[in-house]
Formats: sequence, structure tokens, C-alpha cells
Amino acid sequence: MSDSNKFEYTYTAPTEAERREIKALRDKYTVEEKKPTDFERLKTLDKKVYRFPTAIAIVLGVVGTLIFGTGMTAVLQWSKLVLGCAVSALGLIPLFFAYPVYKRALANNKTKYGEEIRALSDRLLGESKDE
Repeated sequence: MSDSNKFEYTYTAPTEAERREIKALRDKYTVEEKKPTDFERLKTLDKKVYRFPTAIAIVLGVVGTLIFGTGMTAVLQWSKLVLGCAVSALGLIPLFFAYPVYKRALANNKTKYGEEIRALSDRLLGESKDE
């Protein structure tokens, strides 16, 4: 047989350091479906209770301030006293209702999510309702 028909194969296994690096790279691109823990769920629910009321209050405050500022501009820059006072008064309405709307929405969310938050808290603290 001639040497030209030979097949040569060389195998080298990765070293331990290379294996760790390969695993680290693979883990960066592996998407894991992890279920949130009870503590993470509790924190998420707490944030959800406050997020919507805060957003409503901020929007009402910003809109009211912009309308009020437009009225003040009409008075001070355009010399339209009656129009400016009327527009500024309209701007006070959303400013006036921002806090009561916030409190009402917060109370509704506390009622909506409160039972689940209390149950998760009791479970995490190891307390039961029978005690």
C-alpha cells in the first residue's frame, strides 16, 4: 500500500480552562425559562399597585401645568387678561384632581391586588391564617 492512501486524524480535547470558557459563552446565549420566585412576584405586584396611579397623577399634573402656563402666558405676554385668567382656571382643574385621582386609583389597586400580596407575604413569612 502506498502512503498516499493513508488517512490521518489528530484529536485534541479542550483543556479545562477552555471548557469553562466554552460553557460561559454557551450560557450567554442560552435563554432560560425561569419561573419567578414568590419574593420576585411580591415585588412585582407591589410595583404594579403604585405604577398606574402614579402615571395618572403625573399626566394630570403635567397637562394642568401646561394649560395653566398657557393662561399665564396669555396674561403676561399677549396682554389678554380675561382669556388668560379663564385658561389658567381651566388648568387648575386637572391640578386640583391629580391627587384625589391618585388616591382613588391607589385604593382600587390595593383592593385588587391586596389579597394576593397578603397571601404571598404570609407564605414567605411562614405565617398562616389559623394562628
